Amino acid sequence: MTYFKEIVTKAVVGKGKKATTQSFTIKPEEKPNTVLGCWIINHQFNGVNANGNIYVNGNYDVNVWYSYDNDTKTGVCTKNFSYSDKMNVPINTNANLTNNSEVIVSSLSDPNVVDVKIVGDTIKFDVRKEMGIEVVGDTKIRVNVEDDYDDYVEITDDEIPTEVFDEIDSQIKEDYLSDSNPNETNNNEQV
Repeated sequence: MTYFKEIVTKAVVGKGKKATTQSFTIKPEEKPNTVLGCWIINHQFNGVNANGNIYVNGNYDVNVWYSYDNDTKTGVCTKNFSYSDKMNVPINTNANLTNNSEVIVSSLSDPNVVDVKIVGDTIKFDVRKEMGIEVVGDTKIRVNVEDDYDDYVEITDDEIPTEVFDEIDSQIKEDYLSDSNPNETNNNEQV
């Protein structure tokens, strides 16, 4: 007879990814003429489960290299930016999202500046990133159970099967000693 049992276990109950683009501005001390470079460093992030809503919170430093004073001098402006992205991660039907659910976040595409321009005396830029999210929580799985299933092999303690003894017996020659050396005489015989 076959039947099923339900087992409660921890597993990935939701998984998704989301690409976002955000616009920021930074104002250098001098009025910029040309943007020479813009890069992002020190990206840090974590996932949070807040009452059933999944958020990715993070921050990074943006460095903008620019020229000023009619392109005769250069400067670098650095600023830290924070973000909080709500993630609508689809959760499996047999799963429960609780406050104990773990949120694992990975950066699938690091934050990168995709557009930068000078607007007046500020520098405006767009940052694009892609984050992957896995939610680990309690879920139920069904396991097929068979009643009369026996996959054990019978173990015996150093017993040799009788078939082995029968084979050995069939190979024994009873007159082995007399056939071993026909020229040899028996010492007990009288001459």
